[in-house]
Amino acid sequence: MYEQSATIDPNKPGALMAAIDIGSNSFHMVVARYVEGELKPIDIMSEKVQLASGMDDEGLLTPDAQQRGLDCLSRFAQRLTELPRSAIRAVATNALREAVNGDEFAQQAAKILGLPIQIVAGHEEARLIYLGVCHSLADDSGKRLVIDIGGGSTEFIIGERFEPQLLESLQMGCVSFHEEFFLDGKITEAGFNKAKMAAQQELLSIRRNYKRLGWSSCVGSSGTIKATLQACTELGLSNGIITRDALNKLKTYLLQVGHSDQLTLSTVKPERKAVLPAGVAILDAAFESLDIESMAFSDGALREGVLYDMAGRLRHEDVRERTINALMQRYHIDSKHAYRIEATALIMLAQVKDPWQLNDPEFHDMLCWSARTHEIGLTISHNRYHRHSAYLLQHCDLAGFSNLEQQMLAFLAKGHRRKLPKDEYKTLPDEKRDAYLRLCLLLRLAVIFHRSRSKARLPAFSLQVDGNKLHLCFPSGWLDHHPLTRADLENESEFLKSMDYKLKVD
Repeated sequence: MYEQSATIDPNKPGALMAAIDIGSNSFHMVVARYVEGELKPIDIMSEKVQLASGMDDEGLLTPDAQQRGLDCLSRFAQRLTELPRSAIRAVATNALREAVNGDEFAQQAAKILGLPIQIVAGHEEARLIYLGVCHSLADDSGKRLVIDIGGGSTEFIIGERFEPQLLESLQMGCVSFHEEFFLDGKITEAGFNKAKMAAQQELLSIRRNYKRLGWSSCVGSSGTIKATLQACTELGLSNGIITRDALNKLKTYLLQVGHSDQLTLSTVKPERKAVLPAGVAILDAAFESLDIESMAFSDGALREGVLYDMAGRLRHEDVRERTINALMQRYHIDSKHAYRIEATALIMLAQVKDPWQLNDPEFHDMLCWSARTHEIGLTISHNRYHRHSAYLLQHCDLAGFSNLEQQMLAFLAKGHRRKLPKDEYKTLPDEKRDAYLRLCLLLRLAVIFHRSRSKARLPAFSLQVDGNKLHLCFPSGWLDHHPLTRADLENESEFLKSMDYKLKVD
């Protein structure tokens, strides 16, 4: 497991926090001071890495692209030396979602930073972007459309105040479109029109729903939209916002110049000039498809959203709690039964967390959430419902959860009954594999204890562990009066042997 240094206290004046955004085009890091509920940035680092352009025809990140990313993270790591690991969160987006060897890169990056890399789904990326943007804007009651053009994907979010209502991530970005339509740097009308048409085809899937919900203002974030605004301003096309007319004139300017190397825009960073035509084509398609007349810009983005999300967790305002509670309601979970299983699982966790090294708060939370959601598959069918539960937990859009966290929840759900899921166990990261198998064993035992779904309290029992050996002790005579539990535990002893664990029951 990753070594846990001192934890951060959100109530301590001046506490430092950091967020790392491992993007498809650029890597960003922000270090901020947490003061009276507000985050004040004190250090920002950004480097152009272009992971997305370093992907070969087979979907593999090339060694050169990986090395660029790891070198960048080594520099970030030096700046973070004095921060506790609990005060840092690293999030990866489209490039690692799509790369065949994305998990391998994430594992190497984790060793450099000393903390896990959370590869988030597009839906979660959109939520974090919205969180970052809305904290950077004045608080108003109108609906906002937020657009963020990244290197490999573009996120569209409609929300009001701090609550997103529609979130989508589309497979189009400034790097991927540059590679496909502007690779040699030439800016032609044919290439621009092809890029715009490709973006419009992507937008067809969301156009109706977004226009139906509507919005009163539109805000853009990310380096691509910032570069677009800078170009419009430098050319005298804008007074602080991007309009449809300004976008059309910027397109004309780009076509007249004809090549990204010839762009003389002094306010646009040199590394942004190459991908600017692709970004403008995507933005032009969005303006036309969604009937956008003007767009303001916000400096808030994914990294700021990660910081505010982390601050919420530290204040026990974890969006993941709300997500799990909503899931329970949506799938009509027997909540009383789920909470009884949770309580029993936590009793066992308290007894074994030291010898099994399960002290990290992550394990407490995941055991709780798995206890509450392991039966959601019953909505589909009782037959093999644990498999249905696992599928839903793996593939639903769960706000606040990373892809890996959803994989862990799915593993616990699938493993809570019958044969232990060996294949899924092998796919877990090496440093988490044993811990999550042990959490699964605790959940399995709690489910067995409450099979009758009775309100009656369990007797005081003890669970002792020594490596892969479990010793479960009940009061004398209790199992004699509960033959079903005895039979289930005998069967469980056989199941555990498949994973080289031994269960003794007295």
